[in-house]
Amino acid sequence: MIKMIALDLDETLLNTDKTINPQNVATLRRLHESGLKVILCTGRPINAIWGYIEQLGLTDAADFTITFNGALVINNATKETLAQSGLSRGDFKALHAFARENGYPLDVLDFDQVYPLSDLTPSIYQQMLKAPMTFTPTAFTDLPESLYSKAVMATDAATLDQAVSKLTPALRDQYHAVRSQPKILEFLAADMDKAVGLGQLLTHFGWDFTNLMAFGDAENDLGMIKAAGDGVAMLNGQPAVKAAANHQTPVDNNAAGVAAYLEQVFPQLLS
Repeated sequence: MIKMIALDLDETLLNTDKTINPQNVATLRRLHESGLKVILCTGRPINAIWGYIEQLGLTDAADFTITFNGALVINNATKETLAQSGLSRGDFKALHAFARENGYPLDVLDFDQVYPLSDLTPSIYQQMLKAPMTFTPTAFTDLPESLYSKAVMATDAATLDQAVSKLTPALRDQYHAVRSQPKILEFLAADMDKAVGLGQLLTHFGWDFTNLMAFGDAENDLGMIKAAGDGVAMLNGQPAVKAAANHQTPVDNNAAGVAAYLEQVFPQLLS
């Protein structure tokens, strides 16, 4: 029995213009009011998506969000942390060397701010994120000893294609590297993805993955799509996501594909 609905944002819940289709809003609000858990599951920090949380009415005491691609599970009402994991400064040493040798940018994120590495090629991550986050340019040797959520390589798509092709087996073993957007390549802890945070949240409620429905379109959604009792790929999703999914939305993200699928599955709750 499905009790939780997990939703990626870009090109899944969101239109291409980064807004939520009113049909998606109305459908998810009704399902949330009926008792289903609606969980936004994203690589972004919670303050970067707070407008969406409020728009969907996900501000009750038992509402949570999965952020940083699974590394942080946070309560929406209290902002208290349910679960958190990440990387140390030393864990990024090999990645920093790779970026320096190849002329790539890199931003390192803790759970409160972003550190664009000032000793590397300038990044476009701040312009792309467009969120109320503090960006503190810092040389790698000056990064504070802290727990970090991930590193991000943000540049043009062709350069990222090149970077992916140059990743060595050692780097692929050390990090879970995922292309969350054409211009963003994320480096997480080797065992980290959205399914990790969702597993922790399901356990919190006394449920398991058979109780989860997950929607996604891209490489960083594969873990939760594969783990969910009902993994749903967007019609506009990448081929690998569609191949891993149990089902597919009847229309794409710009036509409220999430709502269209939910209306097929939960007609009794939405009538």
